[in-house]
Order: sequence, then C-alpha cells, then structure tokens
Amino acid sequence: MNVAAILLAAGKSQRMGLCKQLLQLADRPAVAHCLDTLTAVGLQEIIVVVSPGGDEVAAAVSRYPVVVAVNESDSCDMADSARTGLARLTSGPTGVLVALADHPLVRPDTVRALVNRHGEEPDAILIPLHDGAKGHPTLFPAAILQEIGQVATLRDVIGRHRDKVRLVPVTDEGVVMDMDVWEDYLAVAERLNPPG
Repeated sequence: MNVAAILLAAGKSQRMGLCKQLLQLADRPAVAHCLDTLTAVGLQEIIVVVSPGGDEVAAAVSRYPVVVAVNESDSCDMADSARTGLARLTSGPTGVLVALADHPLVRPDTVRALVNRHGEEPDAILIPLHDGAKGHPTLFPAAILQEIGQVATLRDVIGRHRDKVRLVPVTDEGVVMDMDVWEDYLAVAERLNPPG
C-alpha cells in the first residue's frame, strides 16, 4: 500500500492571532514536530500546504523531503488546503493521510497503526480514537478523498461514506491535543519543552 500525507499548515490562527505552525516547542517549531513524525514512518510523499505569504513556514520545513504547496484561496480553510495538496500528489497513493500542523504531539506509532490498518482495509476511512474522542490525522482512501472537489468540507466527504468509517483506538493523547488557543499551546508545550 502506498500512503502519502498532506500536512495542512496554512493560515494564521484567528483565535491566537499568529502562525501556530511556527510556535516553538522544545527546540523547534510545531510544524517540524509534525514532519518528524511523518518522515519517521517513511511515507512515500508528503505535501505541506501553506498559505500565501507562508515563506516562514516553507523555510521551517526546507530541510525535510517534502513538497511545499501554496493554498491560494482567500479562506485557506482545511478543505481548500486538502484540494491544494491533492493536486500536487504524484505518487498515485492508495491512501492519503490528512494531518494538521496544530497537532504536534502525534506519535509515529499512531501513524504506523493507521497505515497498517489501511493495508488491511484499503477502502476504509480511518480516524484515530483516544479515550472515546475522535482525533487527527485521518487516513482516507485516495479515491474517496478526491470527492473534496465536489463538497464543501472534509466532514462532508466523511459524511458521504459513514459506512466506511473505522475508528482506530490509540493510546496516543496527541491525536486530540491541538493548539487552538493559548491554553492549548501551553498544555502541548508543557509536554515537550524542558523545564526552565
């Protein structure tokens, strides 16, 4: 099975007023933690989607074996970023992992579990589940994710295929720890930053 990844790293946080992807966690920006996880798993192709003017994010990921794509949409929402990333894929993957740059604690073993499950159920939409809560990243069959061109959101894509959704239990709290507000960032930083 050939699984590619699209890392959604576009846009400033409206709630935080800055670029979450560049917030420092331990010794590097949040987006680098995400890419460390994805590259550790050995995915065939990784597309990092940034917003117009996302030069700093592009610079932060320049040492990784990734392709940077710019979401030119005014909204820079998740669906537009997914469309942008899909358009840049060249490896003809059977599955596409849609990861979020504000979930930097996701562990490589979690991504591996999703990729392995894709090998067993290539037609399933795989969503990690931690302690009863759905999290990220989500692994879509490539053919199903292509439907993002016909609907408004990734949720709509999932809603069209509820019978194919599989919740994959994981022990990784990182799948549900995002950085939407400062309190979230501080909670994530507490787990990664050495005590000062």
